Amino acid sequence: MRVFRTKSFQRFQRKEGISNWSLCEAIDRAKRGLIDADLGQGLIKQRVARPGEGRSGGYRTIVAYRDGERAVFLFGFAKSAQANLSKADESDLKAVGAMLLALDANEIDTMIAGRGLTEVPCNEEDQV
Repeated sequence: MRVFRTKSFQRFQRKEGISNWSLCEAIDRAKRGLIDADLGQGLIKQRVARPGEGRSGGYRTIVAYRDGERAVFLFGFAKSAQANLSKADESDLKAVGAMLLALDANEIDTMIAGRGLTEVPCNEEDQV
């Protein structure tokens, strides 16, 4: 299963100091059926721990998710800064997620080449 992040999510990840390992762990939990919230239409919400802390007070991530195929981190926020998504934001993220989940391998490669997506190295030993 391939794991990706959008350019805007990558900026959020870098700013907040979230490790690739934390993202991979969130997807591993989803693969095992441990989904924090199913928002429908291929969108899930997964908690990610703050560096050095637990998941409960950490970050919420919105992921376009198709089991066994692909996961794309779309949006992230600190629970302390935002209680939840607005209905408009959720609708927008569902549309973007559906588009990204519908891409074929060539289109994914084009998105990576254009830097719209980057792959999260979940199978590598050194995840920074």
